[in-house]
Amino acid sequence: MSVSNSLTPPSVEALYCDHHRWLRSWLSHRLGNAADAADLAHDTFLRLLSKTVFPRFGSEGEARAYLRTVGHALCVDLWRRREVERAWLDALAAQPEPVAPSEEHQAIIIETLLGVGRMLARLSQKAAAAFVMAQVDGTPYRDIAASLGVSERMVKKYIAQAMLQCALIEAGLNA
Repeated sequence: MSVSNSLTPPSVEALYCDHHRWLRSWLSHRLGNAADAADLAHDTFLRLLSKTVFPRFGSEGEARAYLRTVGHALCVDLWRRREVERAWLDALAAQPEPVAPSEEHQAIIIETLLGVGRMLARLSQKAAAAFVMAQVDGTPYRDIAASLGVSERMVKKYIAQAMLQCALIEAGLNA
């Protein structure tokens, strides 16, 4: 490792030089695709650059553990995105040809679905379930309450929490 003094954090350049090839290889093994691995390796270092407080590493092992954790999170994001895209494309394939939206519209829909997924992930399991039942399925609050084993008042609180998250995303404050 180029910079091993734990009092001074290593530069991104030093970390990149010391660990990029290793990280790309690790990601390639996880993903089975060299191009995706190269993209995510670079994204890992971009995430590091965007940190307001640069992490300090006491050893090469700590640096690699950190990079592996960030790389793994990016893999999960990629897999999740592909799962959403695959589900969307399957649903789209089941539609008659004239209903098929443009490529741009498809990209917007996929990004929206991913945003909704991130928003739901920030909620409790019951709040997320209540929101989906109410907004997607159109289930009445009393039926949601019975299904979740809570009061209708609690269902209203869950929906309010979800709507707040939606408003924050719309305002660009909680994407």
